[in-house]
Amino acid sequence: MRTGFWSHIKTPAFVMGPMANVTDAAFRRLIAKYSKPAGPAAMFTEFVSVEGLLSAGRKRLLSDFWYTEAERPIVAQVFGGKPEQFREVAELVNELGFDGIDINMGCPDRAVERSGAGAALMKDPTRAAQIIRETKAGAGALPVSVKARIGYNKNELDTWLPALLAEGPASVTLHLRTRKEMSDVPAHWELAEQTLAIRDRADSSATKPLILGNGDVYTIAEAEEKVRQYGVDGVMFGRGIFGQPWLFSGKSEPDLKKRLRIMVEHTELFEELFKDIKSFNVMKKHCKAYAHGFRGANELRAKLMDTESAAEMRTIVEKFILGL
Repeated sequence: MRTGFWSHIKTPAFVMGPMANVTDAAFRRLIAKYSKPAGPAAMFTEFVSVEGLLSAGRKRLLSDFWYTEAERPIVAQVFGGKPEQFREVAELVNELGFDGIDINMGCPDRAVERSGAGAALMKDPTRAAQIIRETKAGAGALPVSVKARIGYNKNELDTWLPALLAEGPASVTLHLRTRKEMSDVPAHWELAEQTLAIRDRADSSATKPLILGNGDVYTIAEAEEKVRQYGVDGVMFGRGIFGQPWLFSGKSEPDLKKRLRIMVEHTELFEELFKDIKSFNVMKKHCKAYAHGFRGANELRAKLMDTESAAEMRTIVEKFILGL
């Protein structure tokens, strides 16, 4: 059953998904600014370790939970493998004022899986269900959602998805690939019909959990086509948002000069927020996404990769723009 903001969200819902070292506070602020007037239906933080939030490292990890009012509705995504830890973390997320909490059950990172978290939970639906229950117990009125895959080594929707839905998440986002497939094959959007049928058998109410699809969608037009073709309630954008903080605006891409200056603005904000917390190299993956598809892009990217500060980057970009 849908609860919280999910109960009145407009569908189809196009949301900005969680990605480690990508969807941080700097990038989300840029998205909030440049995706007006439409904006994403919801934003998700980077995924944050439940175990880490309960340890001495909490202070450092809380920077992953920074947000502004312009980013609402904002959902905190967490991961972990120990059900008993989720209740306390859900209470923390509630205290921090988030609009929802999302549980990552699809990350294929080996280190994450070794802790029993992420995609490893697909091997243990009972423990996955316990995690949802504990999260709901601590979340209070906050809606709890889940992001998962269609299975571990093969399509396991018929057993995996009912186990999740039985716990009453407000929404389930499915990356339409298995853990084994990673992102090496096209997303299996043809399985959306099976996914919706399983959901509808589990819940016939008017406020049944939302099903969002994820994988290989790079524009709003593509997302709208997926909704028309497959009937999902919305689409979560992942890699499609790289270098495109304006994606949800419904407007055309800005001209090259504006795009590059937004890149510099993004870099300056990243440095302002995370100078003593994150490596400047984290920002460079964004620069690769902004600086592509135009004459001289390769040479510009090479220079950007050698920078060590936002000031250096601004100097290089302004010189490049003068030569256009």
